[in-house]
Amino acid sequence: MHRWSRLFVPTLREAPADAEVPSHRFLVRAGYIRQLGAGIYSYLFLGHRSIQKIIGIVREEMDKIGQEFLLPTLHPAELWQESGRWTGMGQNMFRLQDRKGAWLCLGMTHEEVMTAIARNELRSYKQLPQIWYQIQTKFRDEPRPKSGLLRVRQFIMKDSYSFDLDAAGLDKSYDLHDQAYRTIFTRCGLGFVAVEADSGAMGGSQSQEFMVYTDAGEDLIASCAKCHYAANLEKATSRLAPVTELAPVGDGKPELVHTPGIAAVADVAKFFGISEAQDIKCVAYMAERKSTQGEPAWRPVAVFLRGDHQVNETKLLALVQASDLRPMQAEELEQYLHGPAGFLGPIGLTPAQSLDEEGLAVILDHALEGRQNMVCGANKLDYHYRNVTPGRDFRWTLAADVRNVAEGEGCPRCGQPLKVAKAVEIGHIFKLGYRYSESMGARVLDQNGKEVTPIMGSYGIGIERILTACVEQNHDANGFWLPRSIAPFDVVVTITNAADATLLATGERIATELEAAGFDVLLDDRDERAGVKFKDADLIGVPYRINVGKKTAEGKVELVTRATASSEEVAISEVVAALQNAAVVV
Repeated sequence: MHRWSRLFVPTLREAPADAEVPSHRFLVRAGYIRQLGAGIYSYLFLGHRSIQKIIGIVREEMDKIGQEFLLPTLHPAELWQESGRWTGMGQNMFRLQDRKGAWLCLGMTHEEVMTAIARNELRSYKQLPQIWYQIQTKFRDEPRPKSGLLRVRQFIMKDSYSFDLDAAGLDKSYDLHDQAYRTIFTRCGLGFVAVEADSGAMGGSQSQEFMVYTDAGEDLIASCAKCHYAANLEKATSRLAPVTELAPVGDGKPELVHTPGIAAVADVAKFFGISEAQDIKCVAYMAERKSTQGEPAWRPVAVFLRGDHQVNETKLLALVQASDLRPMQAEELEQYLHGPAGFLGPIGLTPAQSLDEEGLAVILDHALEGRQNMVCGANKLDYHYRNVTPGRDFRWTLAADVRNVAEGEGCPRCGQPLKVAKAVEIGHIFKLGYRYSESMGARVLDQNGKEVTPIMGSYGIGIERILTACVEQNHDANGFWLPRSIAPFDVVVTITNAADATLLATGERIATELEAAGFDVLLDDRDERAGVKFKDADLIGVPYRINVGKKTAEGKVELVTRATASSEEVAISEVVAALQNAAVVV
C-alpha cells in the first residue's frame, strides 16, 4: 500500500492557461505530468505508474508474437542516407554533429536500424519470419507542440518490424499485429476504430490506423455505423447522391458568359442560378517531384472538381508521386493555365499525356466523370463558360478520387450516411514492402539457394497516446477515471478524518486486506478536510474509492465507482468481495 501523506502528488485546482484539451488540463491538474519545455514533459509519480502499466500490457501482448530489442536513440546519418530519408524527413528530424564533425540524428523511428541488423545477421529463409520490437523514446522536431501529450517532441513508442520471405508471410505478420493491437487497446479500456490509412513518409502498399474519437484529435475519420467501414479522410471514399444535370442553353455548346467580378464558387452559383455541385472548380498547384535526372523539380498540376468539393492534398500527393505541394502564383497561373485566379477552367488546356510527361498535369476528380452542361471558368478575367461537358469539351491527364469525403455522403460499401468526426491516432501498422530492405541491401537465400530481398512491415503504438485517449474518453467537470488495467491505483481508501484513531485504524486495515487480495491501494491518510480528499480522488483517475467515515461506527463504509459517480454502503467485512465484484479487469 502507498500512503498519500508520503507521496508527491501535486494536484492543482486550476489548469494551466495554455491547456486546450481535457487530457492536457487534467493530467497537469492531477499531478501526472509537468512541462519542461515546448513539447517536452516529465512524468511524475502517478503518470509514471500509469505509463508503466500500459507498457506492461503492450509488452505482454507483443511477447506472444515477437522478440523485444532495445536499440540506440543516436543514429549515424549514413543509415538514413541509405534509405533516402535523411533529406526526406526535413526539419522534423533532430540532427547533430559529434566532436569530429560526423552527422547523427535522434531516432524518430527505427526502420533503418532494424534493417541494418537484418542485413548483417539474416542469411537464409530458415531464419524467417522474424518480428522484432522495442519500447523506447523517440524524437520529432514538432513544429507546433500543443495539446499536452498529443503533440510533443519527445515520446515513448512501441515500434516493431517484421521480415518475411514473401507477401504471404507479410500478410500473416500484419494480421498478427492487427490482432495484438486490438487486444492491447481493449485491455487498456479504449473504445477504438481501425481505419484504412495513408502510408505517408513510411511508404508501403497498405496501412491501417487505430483511432479513438475525440474532439481533441487532429485527424478526421469517416465511418459507417451499419457496416463498420472506417477510413482516415486521407483515404476515405464515398457514394455521391445523383445530381440533376442542367438543361443545355442554346445549341448546347460551351457559351462564353460575361461574369464581372464573379470569382468565388458561391457567387458563380448565385449568378447562374445553379447549385455549387453544377460548377467545375479549379485548384492549381506546383508539385515537387523527382525529375528524370533524379533531382527535385516543380511540376504544374491543375485539379478540377465539383464546386462543392474540396481537394484532399494527401490523395493528390500520392497520386502525382510528389513530396510537396504549393499553390500556383499569379505568374504561374498565366504561364500554365493562361488565366487569372477565380476564372480558371479546363477548356483550351493541353494536358500532359501522362504524369511522367513534361507539361501541365490535369487531374479530373471522379465525381465529374459523366457530368453534363456544367459551368466553369474561361481562363479569362470576368468570364465563365456554361454548357460544359467533361470529355466532350476538354480532356485530362488522369481521372482519380482526389476529394475529401463529407459528412452524410453514402458509405462506399453499404450506402448508409457516413459520420465524419475528429479522432486521435493511437497505433498504426504498415506493409512496407521492399522499400528499406532493397535500398539498404538486405538479402537472404531462398529454398532454391537464390538470393532474394526480405519483405518488411512496420508497426507502431504511441504509449502516451493510450493514456491521453483514455482521459479524453473518460472525464467530467471534476476530473477523469481510468480503467483498472492502466490506472496508477485500483482504489483509494479515503479516511475522512485522519485524526480519528478509530477511522485511521479501520482505513489501514481495509487497505491491508485489499492489498492482500491483489489490489493496488492508495491510502489517503492526509491531515486534510474530507472535501479536499474527495476532490483529489475524483481528479486523479483512480476508478474506485472507499470512504471510511461516520458509518464506520455501524460497521459500514462507502464504495464509490468513479465512472458512474455512484456509491453504495458496504459492510466492512465485505469490502474485499464488493470491490472484486465491482472491479472487472479487462
